[in-house]
Amino acid sequence: MTDSLDQIFITIKHWLLAQLVNVLPGSLLSVASVVLSLVPILVVFPMLFAITTVLERKGLGRIQNRYGPNRVGPFGFLQFAADGIKALIKEDIVPRAADKVVHFLAPIALVVPALLVYAVLPIGRNLVAIDLDAGLLFFFAVGAASELAVFMAGWSSRNKYALLGAMRAVAQMVSYEIPLILSTVTVVMMAGTLSPVKIVEAQGNYGGWLPDWFVFTPWGFAGFILFLIAANAEVNRSPFDMPEGESEIIAGYFIEYSGFKFALFFLAEYLSLFAVSGLGITLFLGGWHAPLASLEFIPSWIWFFVKLFALIALFIWTRGTLPRLRVDQLMNFAWKFMLPLALINLLTAAVWHYMPPGLPRWIVCIFMVVGPYLLLGRGLLAGKNISKRVYRYAD
Repeated sequence: MTDSLDQIFITIKHWLLAQLVNVLPGSLLSVASVVLSLVPILVVFPMLFAITTVLERKGLGRIQNRYGPNRVGPFGFLQFAADGIKALIKEDIVPRAADKVVHFLAPIALVVPALLVYAVLPIGRNLVAIDLDAGLLFFFAVGAASELAVFMAGWSSRNKYALLGAMRAVAQMVSYEIPLILSTVTVVMMAGTLSPVKIVEAQGNYGGWLPDWFVFTPWGFAGFILFLIAANAEVNRSPFDMPEGESEIIAGYFIEYSGFKFALFFLAEYLSLFAVSGLGITLFLGGWHAPLASLEFIPSWIWFFVKLFALIALFIWTRGTLPRLRVDQLMNFAWKFMLPLALINLLTAAVWHYMPPGLPRWIVCIFMVVGPYLLLGRGLLAGKNISKRVYRYAD
């Protein structure tokens, strides 16, 4: 019973293919198999985007002592439908001087890579669209296309604010992509593979009182924190939402977009958020494995989505509590703090690998992570008069 629930989607796919054997020629069966693998991705994650927008607005309302959406549908949970209908029927305005072809293609070029990267993410046991030996390379190579799409949107609009927002976005994404990738290299070093499926399998043991997830090591914990921060900046989420900067450059690179094109930018941001969260789960949190061996009876895909919702809640929490950084603070943090720590963490992973197991290995590796963190943090804050924030709430 447990295995049947765990593999229910594989069973449904095979049953559908068996029904199509007598309908489609043999040359099209492989195409049908690909379509059946991609349709769940194209349905589940856009629906997750719709649900997340409502949960995020409600969560931010609670954090900021105000109401979230509470009018459309039960408890306001159909607000995403109202927003979608509004985006569909709203007038599509294109600037007269804009490059209309590039202006039209930019949101599409942003959404397509955000969807393609899901093909290599193992969502459950045997639930991966394409099991590539170099799946991580595919993920980062395809994901890098989003930077081009952002620049296309800013440049084609013929608007100085859009172009400024695009340049800031590209600079930010390039800067934080380096520590993002370096934080994953530690996992590749320890697992000895670039395949996301094999990386998850390498974390499937339950030897001690903690599962053998990479996050439960000094280098893995440091890499996971670096990964989360860099991923937050990569998808332009607060406090790294400088490309939008409403108080400075109006609305960033998509200022000249309206209607459904604007909704596509919104969709791409959340799809990218889900994708990097899924990659973080795969690399550091054991993928679809349960936290305890006694809980392995729960279907593997449920564990993946439980971890995904936990990371989404973390990103919502940070958005509601942290103020936006200045441009100089953002770039200094990337190059003077994140990058050195990511490089030091590579050395820490190497030391962990070659030292024999035991308490000395833990002490040395923890010191190699904590020491540079304190020194780099003190150097970054040197000469800055930063006082503690005091928040007062109205009754």
